[in-house]
Amino acid sequence: MLRTPQHPEVYSRQDGDHENLIFPTNPLLKCSNGSRKTANEFGVTVRRLEVKCGVKLVLNSNYLLIFSHLGGVAMNRLGQIKMPSVSAAMNVASQIKRQIIPARNPEEAGRERVHFAQLNSQNHAGHGGTDEHHEMSNMRQSTNPFLSMDQHQGSVQMEDSSFNEGGGYQTQTATGPSRMSSVDFSEGSDFVEGKSEVPINEYQAAWNVTNAIQGMFIVSLPFAVLRGGYWAIAAMVGIAYICCYTGKILVECLYELDVQTGKQVRVRDSYVAIAKECFGKKYGARIVNVAQIIELLMTCILYVVVCGDLMIGTFPEGSIDTRSWMMLTGILLLPLAFLKSLKSVSILSFWCTMSHIFINAIIIGYCLLYIGDWGWGKVKWTFDTENFPISLGVIVFSYTSQIFLPTLEGNMEDPSKFQWMLDWSHVWAAVFKALFGWICFLTYQNDTQQVITNNLPSEGFKGLVNVCLVVKALLSYPLPFYAACELLERAFFRGKPKTPFPTIWALDGELKVWGLAWRVGVVLFTILMACFIPHFSILMGFIGSFTGTALSFIWPCYFHLKLKRETMDMRGVVFDYFIISLGFLFGINGVYHSGSALVKAFAIGLPF
Repeated sequence: MLRTPQHPEVYSRQDGDHENLIFPTNPLLKCSNGSRKTANEFGVTVRRLEVKCGVKLVLNSNYLLIFSHLGGVAMNRLGQIKMPSVSAAMNVASQIKRQIIPARNPEEAGRERVHFAQLNSQNHAGHGGTDEHHEMSNMRQSTNPFLSMDQHQGSVQMEDSSFNEGGGYQTQTATGPSRMSSVDFSEGSDFVEGKSEVPINEYQAAWNVTNAIQGMFIVSLPFAVLRGGYWAIAAMVGIAYICCYTGKILVECLYELDVQTGKQVRVRDSYVAIAKECFGKKYGARIVNVAQIIELLMTCILYVVVCGDLMIGTFPEGSIDTRSWMMLTGILLLPLAFLKSLKSVSILSFWCTMSHIFINAIIIGYCLLYIGDWGWGKVKWTFDTENFPISLGVIVFSYTSQIFLPTLEGNMEDPSKFQWMLDWSHVWAAVFKALFGWICFLTYQNDTQQVITNNLPSEGFKGLVNVCLVVKALLSYPLPFYAACELLERAFFRGKPKTPFPTIWALDGELKVWGLAWRVGVVLFTILMACFIPHFSILMGFIGSFTGTALSFIWPCYFHLKLKRETMDMRGVVFDYFIISLGFLFGINGVYHSGSALVKAFAIGLPF
């Protein structure tokens, strides 16, 4: 490994007839005008560049061009650095959904309050520009707010952390700017959020949204058709349209008209920022984050419940019952309290998402083989007033993505394509969900189970599919778990007088013993709740009716009316009020009927 004489900051390694140039994390580059600036100042992240015997560097408009000089002969442009790899972008994009925590500009780190931090992409090959979607772009790689990874040496360094007047952590990282995200519980602090260092295009954003609303919980949609008939299928399409509309108006609330230029200017950056504007700074962030914590913890509980349902479906004649399977799979989740990095989990989660898409295709293909036996007349035109509201809650839960859409729009290369992206992602989701629920129900008819894979007749095939889905659920669990832990820690464990309890982090950056016990307690809480409420479809309907209708129906329309009423026509006002009324109708009915169903289920006991 030798330093090139022209650029001592660049390492050169000979490989056959090629010369590989390997740059440090933040190289000093020579510009065309003779000045020297670091790569980070130009927004350029250099990992590895290969050229044939060339060394001259020219920086032009955020692109790094490398020209090859062979004895004064003409130069060749090798390439330009613009986007991360597809797998990295899809991996991080899919993870935004579960974390729901927006990105920030590095220069805004000084204003940071409560945040999730994420290391730069060169430190994690799996990261790019949500999930399950799958299902951590905004989650910090290490959940410890006192630590930062030295990208040059791989060592752990302390960050200078202090409480500011806003009530959060103010961090200064010795290793340079890293991508930060912010979620704030404090009353007086400002929620700060910005764009990621590497923007994403509309197709990556579409993958983002599609992955968020096409998670593994779609395995319960055929059961929703059993309860609601064609009305459930219509709801899958209608709710997709409403959620697409509320996503658009939510992003519209991020902008205000600049009277001087006549253009729309982005003055807010997140769901929480809009809530602060509409609900007030004192309660706005708290209201949204309470709903977010409930949904995240309930999602963790659902992952444990679905593991139990899948395993009992795989071994129905075994001596282990559903609750015991939940406890056994829950044991595998306990080590999550000790982990500080989700790098390996996030990479595996992406491939599990791809395998889940493959499994869905296999299920539909299997159902098509039995098209001659389909029960065309089994789909009801009437709906059960007792069970249909639960199905609506399930469908609403499957479309919940509004909480991270402001971040997604802010990270797009061309935000003008956001509406186009949102339209097509929801059209695809509506078509797939409607066909999946309808085709699977036609195949199994009144025998359709809460988790459709349990209907597969071949024990070996069913076992393989179910085990794959269990692994998928276990690898998806850490994402909402860490998001919920971060929010709870910022709300209760920042030290007095800011919060009721002292910080769970020691000065050396390690978790205190009681802090580790607290995290283990969160895992145990989700496992025990799953054992107490082991009814997958009913629980999902309850969550969708409770937090889903608020986050996706009621609040976006209320924000729109609050901030944009003067510029709206009567048709838009009426439609917003209609969606708010529909949200209250779905929410109240869904909570009541799913709650009643849970009470009855407790009285009857488990069906296994």
